[in-house]
Amino acid sequence: MTQEDFSNRAWAILFARLILGFIFFMAGMWKVFTLGPLEHARRLFVDPYAQTFLPRWSLWAAGAVVPFVELTAGALLLVGFRTRDALLALGGVLVLVTFGHLLAEPLYEFHSHVIPRAALLLFVLVMPRGEDWFSVDAWWKRRRAARS
Repeated sequence: MTQEDFSNRAWAILFARLILGFIFFMAGMWKVFTLGPLEHARRLFVDPYAQTFLPRWSLWAAGAVVPFVELTAGALLLVGFRTRDALLALGGVLVLVTFGHLLAEPLYEFHSHVIPRAALLLFVLVMPRGEDWFSVDAWWKRRRAARS
């Protein structure tokens, strides 16, 4: 296949998927291997929200799990494997982050953090899966079709 065989939509999906994948993968790498999941939980979940109605155990659980979700789902997006599952997991993270920021500050301006990530995520999610040619998911589908 030549470059002309791929649609502009396939390239757009690839670039959006890679950018979003790198954003979350690198954040997850830092949170898991540099900051540490428990320190992430303490610093970004427990300390800021300990005085809210949220149970302390839920703050520790969410804060410790989010880095691994970001790392894993970001990596899946980078290669385009189980893309829909990765997008749904990261969408959940974005909803959680939005809720947390708005709980702490009801007029929080999340246009520089949440909105760009959500826009990329929604773009990739609504694009037809068959157009994401540069992914493991597409390669796998073509391989299965060739065997049939």
